[in-house]
Amino acid sequence: MTPLALGFITFIVGAIFGYFAHHFFASSSKKDNELLAQIDKGEQALSQYKQDVAEHLDQSANLLEQMNSTCQIAMQQMEQSTQLLKKASVIEPSNMPFFSAETQQQLTETAAKRHPKRDQEEPEKISQPPLDYSDEPSGLFVDQTQSVTNTNS
Repeated sequence: MTPLALGFITFIVGAIFGYFAHHFFASSSKKDNELLAQIDKGEQALSQYKQDVAEHLDQSANLLEQMNSTCQIAMQQMEQSTQLLKKASVIEPSNMPFFSAETQQQLTETAAKRHPKRDQEEPEKISQPPLDYSDEPSGLFVDQTQSVTNTNS
């Protein structure tokens, strides 16, 4: 074989080997590129998740601060109410009315409208029994033995 034929055969074998090598390495680099793209997506999702968690924790901290301030206000109000009750217990109960002045006024006005004052003649009417009562006692509540009407003989 001549060196030219040998060079040509070597060239063809090298071309075939190069084609397969390129095809093998190119597919591997495609897979590498796909994996790198997936890694980038995963890293972006992870950073977004971290940011979301940080925002959530910040909002939770703000809500807890609001709850704390609300509880502080409620505790102050409870303390003030306790102090007022302690002061009110020192005052005599007879000086403290059961109803407020407005309620007492409304009650007296309502009572005056519903119950007109009766005349002095009514106590005489009360001593007389109602007209549907009988003048003669019936003897219903008198303790006497009654004769039995139902007997088994």
